[in-house]
Amino acid sequence: MAIFRNAISGLIGLLLLVVIGGLILPSDVHVERNILINASPAEIFPVVSDLSKWSTWSPWAKMDPNMALTVEGDGVGQTMHWQSEDPMVGTGTQEITAMGESSYIQTHLDFGQQGTADAALQLTPQDNGTLVDWSLDTDVSAGVPPIMKPVSSYLRFVLESAVGQDYEAGLSNLKALIEQ
Repeated sequence: MAIFRNAISGLIGLLLLVVIGGLILPSDVHVERNILINASPAEIFPVVSDLSKWSTWSPWAKMDPNMALTVEGDGVGQTMHWQSEDPMVGTGTQEITAMGESSYIQTHLDFGQQGTADAALQLTPQDNGTLVDWSLDTDVSAGVPPIMKPVSSYLRFVLESAVGQDYEAGLSNLKALIEQ
């Protein structure tokens, strides 16, 4: 009987520790990857600042070449809508919210029930090319019921890894496209 009571107490303690850990973990997630491309910012910017060209280097376009994709407008306010049956691609919108001449683009992403995020691409001239820095910021607890917040906080680790890998693939695609 004592062994059973100790096992139950241990499981309850472990569960309590996991819940408290989830409450303590920050819910803000920042993912960032970069690559050096042997080209000037002026050569790269037209490709990354026009959402109608994103499918030429986007890692998600390569995951599902059959996704439905529409782009409306141009410059700040340009919006891309996508829809895919592949759960790794999903459905959503991306809108350009800010641009700096040949150096910076910021977008807002809306993944529907899966939340929102803000992404940015920064192009920094280097002696031998351009450093392209791609980042994403989101709050994994936004819109989550309070009872689920401890669980959602752990999603930050999955998100950082998964989006980080996709960003690395996208930046490699962009490098290959620009340097060809």
